[in-house]
Amino acid sequence: MDQAEQLRLHLQKMNKPYAKSIAVISGKGGVGKSNFSVNFAVRLVKNEKRVLVLDLDIGYGNIDILIGQSSDASILDFFNQKKELDEMIHSGPGGFDFISGGTGLSYLFKMEKRQFDFFFSKLEALFNKYDYIIFDMGAGMTAESLRFILSADELMVVTTPEPTSITDAYSAIKQISLHDKSIPISIVVNRSDHAKAARETSVKMQAAIEKFLAMKASYAGWMPDDRFVSQAVIRQMPFTLLFPKSAASRALHEIADNYLDKGNKDLNFHVKTVSFLSKMSQLFKGGGC
Repeated sequence: MDQAEQLRLHLQKMNKPYAKSIAVISGKGGVGKSNFSVNFAVRLVKNEKRVLVLDLDIGYGNIDILIGQSSDASILDFFNQKKELDEMIHSGPGGFDFISGGTGLSYLFKMEKRQFDFFFSKLEALFNKYDYIIFDMGAGMTAESLRFILSADELMVVTTPEPTSITDAYSAIKQISLHDKSIPISIVVNRSDHAKAARETSVKMQAAIEKFLAMKASYAGWMPDDRFVSQAVIRQMPFTLLFPKSAASRALHEIADNYLDKGNKDLNFHVKTVSFLSKMSQLFKGGGC
C-alpha cells in the first residue's frame, strides 16, 4: 500500500474532504491566465473556500507582481533546505494564500526518492489544509510542467478569440491528450467583445477537441476586454477587489459561482481524494511524460 493510498483511507475514516487541484493553463502568454487565477481565487475565498495559488510559471512568475507583494522565498528554498514549505506561504489580497514558484519545478523531478518522499509528505499537509489548490502554469509546456498538469484533478484553459491564441490553446490540449484523455477540461474565453463571440470560440474549440482528440471539454464562461483590468494590473491589485462592479468582475464572479454550483451538485466532487498526490507519485517513480 503506497503512501497516497494510506492517506486516502485515513481521510475516509475522518470523513474529511481533500483539496481539489486545478491547473490553469494557456497555449501562449499574454492571454490573462495569471490574472484569471488570482481573481478566481479571490472569488472562491469570497464563497468561504480555503484557496492556495501555487505559481509555477517558472522564471516568469508574476503572481507576486499582480498583487503587489514581493516574496522572499520560493519552492527552491524548500528544496535547498533553507525554509519549510509552510514558511513560503504568503497571504494575498482577498484572503487567498500563494507560494512563489521560483525555479524549483525542474529540480523536483531530479530529486532522489528520499528527497521526493519528504516533499510529498509536506505537500500532503497542504492538501489537507485547503479546499482548492490552483496551479498557475507557465505558457508552453515542458516535461516538468506536463507532469504537474497531468496530476491535477482538472484543467482550466484560458484563451482569447484571436486565432493564434485558439490554435496555441488547442496545441497544448493536444499534447495533454497524448498522455491522458480523461482529465476534465473547462474553457475560459478572455478579452471577448461580447458573449456570442466567446461562446462561438468555445464551441469551435470543443468541436475540434472532440473530433480530433477524442476528448470532452466544457465551457466555463467568458470575460470582456475591460479597461478596468489594465488599471488594476497597474495598481497591482485584483480587479475583482479594486473594481468589484466592473464588467470583468461580474463575468469572473459568474464563472466562479457557476463552477461552485456545479461542484455542489456533483456528488463525486471530492471523491478523488488523493488523485493529485497519487498521480504525481506515479509520474515521479515511473519517469512518465
